[in-house]
Amino acid sequence: MPDLPTPQDAAEAALFSECWDAVLSYADLCTSGSAAATQLATEAFTHGIHEARAVGVRSKNTGRRTPRLPRIPLLLSSVRTSAAAWEAHGQGHRLDPDLRLWLNSEKAARYTGPPLHRPIALRGLRDLQEADAALLWLVEVEALPLPAVARRLGLDPVAAAEELGQVRALFRDRCHRNHLDTPMDTNCRSYARLLDAVTRSPGAETPEDLSQHLARCVECAEAAGCLRLHGGGLPAALAGGVIGWGGLAYLERRRRAAEAGLAGGRTDAAVDTGIAEAKADAPRIGRTGLLVAAVIVSGLALTVSLMPFGAGDEGGAVASGGSADRQPVADPGVVSPSATNRGAGSLVSPEPGAPSAGTGSKSDPEPQGTSSPSSSARAAGRTPDSSKPADSTKSAASCEVTYDIVSEWPDGFQATVTVTSVEALDSWQIAWTFDDGQRVSQMWDGTYDQHGSRVTVTAADYNKSVAAGGSFAVGFNGTWQDGNTAPDAFTLNGDRCTTAH
Repeated sequence: MPDLPTPQDAAEAALFSECWDAVLSYADLCTSGSAAATQLATEAFTHGIHEARAVGVRSKNTGRRTPRLPRIPLLLSSVRTSAAAWEAHGQGHRLDPDLRLWLNSEKAARYTGPPLHRPIALRGLRDLQEADAALLWLVEVEALPLPAVARRLGLDPVAAAEELGQVRALFRDRCHRNHLDTPMDTNCRSYARLLDAVTRSPGAETPEDLSQHLARCVECAEAAGCLRLHGGGLPAALAGGVIGWGGLAYLERRRRAAEAGLAGGRTDAAVDTGIAEAKADAPRIGRTGLLVAAVIVSGLALTVSLMPFGAGDEGGAVASGGSADRQPVADPGVVSPSATNRGAGSLVSPEPGAPSAGTGSKSDPEPQGTSSPSSSARAAGRTPDSSKPADSTKSAASCEVTYDIVSEWPDGFQATVTVTSVEALDSWQIAWTFDDGQRVSQMWDGTYDQHGSRVTVTAADYNKSVAAGGSFAVGFNGTWQDGNTAPDAFTLNGDRCTTAH
């Protein structure tokens, strides 16, 4: 008779199940289809649980604390590791093309190379006590409300804000020490003390020579992001430094998922004698404003969370019927939305991005950015009239578009396109024209295709339905050279849109 899961096994599985949404979100960014995203997330989940257990065993055997990342960043790192294994073993075609380039660059090598050369944020977060690191990550990166994080971590809600401030200061101190310990040339060393002083005060001005140095030196710029606790740059420093490729996209997805109430798994889950009692009280509002069931622990996620406890694992084996003791959060027949998808939608966003629970809905055989006109037309729910110009001369526009540049940096930017439709839509396809030669490099909540200056975006499965007067949005990262003005000639399913100012 196979061994039944111990209360410790069940509790660990329940706690890790809260991370499934985040893992799937990042896996979706890393892959070219929903099937690949689910498989990558599953492998990463299993690898992460085994790694966490191994660290726990080492700490117990040595009697000393072995530094370890909190659950979510640990599992996200496992996604990156599993993606690298795919690339090394001939499955790279299932990964995002930009990720493949990154995996074969010196940037990726920093995460597996000598510890003193790894990103400052990664080293700083690992140096914190795991509970402190979890508090920092859940608030800054997962964008969860502090009261919800306090409940999740068992903290006093009244004292949580003060504790968070102390953890931020402690993280800064660890990052400062790690920066000084990093092998650096004389020029970088000469700016180390000045960088520390400038980033301590919100009102301090950055000297011109230091500013120029930060523009040229990646390591010092990373350190500046970790040391400057004011100005709102800490989440990006954490996500970029710990996750690596796609950190900013993941950050945006999680922010949008948190706003929609779908991020971070169950924020109010309780563990009774080691077994979580997940509840699905009511539908929640998804990113697109549609009511969707919050399937945080789907049958697949539950299976994944228990996989590491199978036969042959030091942690024990799960009986074939062991899952009967665990109740799913929602009806397994309900399909949860893909948390954002660069290509066909999956978790809430990309390199940046974000977002929500569920399985991806991308079309696996069709890589991002290569959708054919015929497939795009079908996805849009209508057959385009080739005789009708993009700028249709209707008496009234069918939609209104708001274009927002979220952030901009030398040669790159992140933007959001929000569309409000006059009519109800079964599916949608939007398009616009860049005037300055900008190029989309990554997208979430839609599949893009760019020909010259014209960009066409097709809906993901989870956000294709829009009520009359309702809105939907896509986010993307792009590159620019000579200028970055807002695009024009927006259309929705071939009909012209007005632009909100």
